[in-house]
Amino acid sequence: MDKYNVVWTTPSKDHNGSMPIGNGETGLNLWVEPNGDLVLLISRTDSWDENERLCKLGRVRIKFNPSLAHGTFKQELKLRQGEIEIVGTSVTARIWVDANRQIIHVDAGSESAFETQVDLELWRKEKRTAQNIGDGVDGFKGPKTVYPDTIVDGQKSRIAWYHRNPVSPWRGTLELQGLQPALEIGADPLLHRTFGGVIRGEGLVNADDKTLKSAKPQKHFRLSIHTHTQVPATEEQWLKAIEANIASADTVGGDETLKAHRKWWDEFWNRSWVFATGNADAEAVTRGYVLQRWISAGAGRGNFPIKFNGSIFTVDGENDPDYRRWGGCYWFQNTRLPYWPMLASGDYEMMRPLFRMFLDALPLAKIRTPIYFGHEGAFFPETMSFWGTYENGGYGWGWRTTGKPGDPTINPYIRFHYSGTLELLAMMIDYHEHTGDTVFLKKELLPIADEYLLWWDKHWSRDSEGKLHMYPSSACESFWECANPTPDVAGLMWNIDRLLVLTDEEIGANRRARWATFRKAIPSIPMSEIDGQPTIAPAEGKLPKRTNVENPELYAVFPFRIYGVGKPELDVATRTFLRRDFKNSTCWMQDETQAAYLGLAQTAAEFLAGRANSKHDASRFPAFWGPNFDWIPDQDHGGNLVMGLQTMILQSDDGKIRILPAWPKDWDLDFKLHAPHTTVIEGRVRNGKLVDMKVTPASRRKDVVVIEPQ
Repeated sequence: MDKYNVVWTTPSKDHNGSMPIGNGETGLNLWVEPNGDLVLLISRTDSWDENERLCKLGRVRIKFNPSLAHGTFKQELKLRQGEIEIVGTSVTARIWVDANRQIIHVDAGSESAFETQVDLELWRKEKRTAQNIGDGVDGFKGPKTVYPDTIVDGQKSRIAWYHRNPVSPWRGTLELQGLQPALEIGADPLLHRTFGGVIRGEGLVNADDKTLKSAKPQKHFRLSIHTHTQVPATEEQWLKAIEANIASADTVGGDETLKAHRKWWDEFWNRSWVFATGNADAEAVTRGYVLQRWISAGAGRGNFPIKFNGSIFTVDGENDPDYRRWGGCYWFQNTRLPYWPMLASGDYEMMRPLFRMFLDALPLAKIRTPIYFGHEGAFFPETMSFWGTYENGGYGWGWRTTGKPGDPTINPYIRFHYSGTLELLAMMIDYHEHTGDTVFLKKELLPIADEYLLWWDKHWSRDSEGKLHMYPSSACESFWECANPTPDVAGLMWNIDRLLVLTDEEIGANRRARWATFRKAIPSIPMSEIDGQPTIAPAEGKLPKRTNVENPELYAVFPFRIYGVGKPELDVATRTFLRRDFKNSTCWMQDETQAAYLGLAQTAAEFLAGRANSKHDASRFPAFWGPNFDWIPDQDHGGNLVMGLQTMILQSDDGKIRILPAWPKDWDLDFKLHAPHTTVIEGRVRNGKLVDMKVTPASRRKDVVVIEPQ
């Protein structure tokens, strides 16, 4: 692991030279400026403001005298320990975000006594009107009002501040979208949401309400920043809650806390790893893989899913630390990609926030369907708020004069784009197959499956043969108003077939009968011909004009793995891949993963290397990808990198575990990955040969198929 620590020997010019660090909920962008100031840009996964933006909590500037930039300088991200260490000639600082509590720690020491000053810097200082705070931020129509933060007066030996949302677009959004009945079952998730922090440290006293200084020079300073979000909350309620958190943390000694923190990170890195070597491309891919897992872990255990457009590690954009392109909504095409690889890496707990968001929004979705479509079931829009509504701009600002609200929405890219529900369901089925979690099956997977499949069953007409006629629908965002798009057909096939493998005890006889009947209504995968040879088509019949750059036909390879290594008609799928319209390895384009599922080792390796060597030019951190189609750091780009590399090593969804199905023979490899049925595979590849392999439990060794590297 130490080989992939990030080491800098000079300070950074500005925020573009930040390092990311987090504990899954609270995060930092950290950098040291040329004058030696240590700067912390603080974030959380649940700090949603009154405009439905995921905002920063604030910025903290720490000055040491002598400064960190005095003399020699070394800044190192220590992955195994979960910390950043900064060593200057006079002062050494260790920064870590407690893996078990919402506390940022800064421990600084020196052989000689030194001075410390801590300043809280806020940019939301007064109420203002903003014309542009990020595409997709449409909670309120027109210019947005940004409200100021509050610094708590009269604190002793500490700084306390918060942001409290005085208004919310939640009610107006439901009313605009014709969902007034949902007002009766939900609570406003934004109104009076309060987020902020408390800064304190031994030997530090207030110079004013936003500045702490050392009372006298000391050889050691330990600073802690406690973060907290609560909804709804008054100032008194928020302060009382964060005080309770502080009191609880104080019952555990600092050394014990650090030991437990390092234990969590050690166990995280030991649960899974991939180290590819052999040439510069393999090394670059491994570095990208390791650092992307670090970034995902830094934001993956919070109260909300990872934001595709920068996660919690965005920095100043448009001269605003809260800015991110595409705003606060979740685009499912993008949101999914950091999550698929968490299966093979065994990071199951990090998938829970994603599932929880959709489960929490299920009651609203069940209300919406009969209002919009006159039937039962549940669906979610491709671009949605975290509580489940359309993004208002995509829905339309009162433009309709006739027709049912929501049928269709004004945005043609998402108007009939429904396949995201099927992909989420596929991911949940994989999660259950990996973990065997029966409580998850009963309380989360089956309720989602019931409502999603009911929507698909009721929504479409049948043709003369009793097959679904899904029109008008969309093949991703690329083909609008087409019939029987391949992602939808493949998704229905894939999900229902896998659900029907479960026993009657698990799903019940009534579900089995209902789903088996529905399965007979699923049409065949759309097909076409190129030069007289069969290929998979994006949809059935004549296609409309293309409007985006997805390859929808290849969704039958991934995420719905109907075609692949060891499966029927591999030649048809391979031909389709090789003749695809768009070839790309950035952002949400998933070429290397699909190539790996088809056993195309060299193609997958080349695309993966291109992805790993493509980062944001202005960012110093080597895994800050983007902006590509999204923002910086682009989590689609990194998620696809992790997924592609894993898929080259291990594929398992039909009872078999295929090892090295798309591995280049000139890359050596050490790996530990997870497979369905709580199975773990460890192995080593040297000179194109698998020289060592361990399967846990040993009973699954009979299901392993080893494929020769290419």
